[in-house]
Amino acid sequence: MSALLEVRSLSKSFGGLQAVKDLSFDVSEGEIVALIGPNGAGKTTVFALLSGFLEPDAGEIALRGRSIVGLKPHAICALGLARTFQIVRPFPHLSVLRNVMVGALARHPEPREAAARAEAVLVEVGLEARRAQAASGLTLAERKRLELARALATEPAVLLLDEVMAGLNAAETERIVELVLGINRRGVAIVLIEHVMRAVMSLSRRIVVINYGERIAEGVPDAVANDPRVIEAYLGDTAEG
Repeated sequence: MSALLEVRSLSKSFGGLQAVKDLSFDVSEGEIVALIGPNGAGKTTVFALLSGFLEPDAGEIALRGRSIVGLKPHAICALGLARTFQIVRPFPHLSVLRNVMVGALARHPEPREAAARAEAVLVEVGLEARRAQAASGLTLAERKRLELARALATEPAVLLLDEVMAGLNAAETERIVELVLGINRRGVAIVLIEHVMRAVMSLSRRIVVINYGERIAEGVPDAVANDPRVIEAYLGDTAEG
């Protein structure tokens, strides 16, 4: 049986900079996979390629066996792949509910149905009490959950999470971890970029490590954490600041 998401020999350059080089990995139904690497390794570029915000120079991306290369982000979303963004930018003057309805309309064009879907997602992420509040009034932790809610409202089969725990304290991070596990228990496959390694190790069944756009390691968390190539990549990143 083919994987839910298949990435084959993916490459992308910006001028003379090779951001992603011959990258391959799979994501199976219901799996949580972490994509990690030092700063500047190409992780967010990979997410932009998978979600249609960038087009690869070479390689193949297939969702449920169908190529999604060249499709626009809204078309990829309609097929079942959604993403969050590292820089959270909700519609500040819209209510929390209406922000989530924007995502829900991708599956439910009728506003009443979209509102019902959005209400259910707000309960799931713990923002139901903020439903009528303008998004501009939310805390960072609440904005992170709103970003997650907007993606969830599209009812994805694969959810790409780009540093949803960045900037959060320990208690807020733990809440997001529990939320991600709950989403995954419903059968949603998750690919996450995250620098909070405690969360990566507890959430991931498998980790793919990239450095300078290339895969340097892949495996279960314990094996990856002890891989000399991974240790060298991270120590090098630390040494360079």
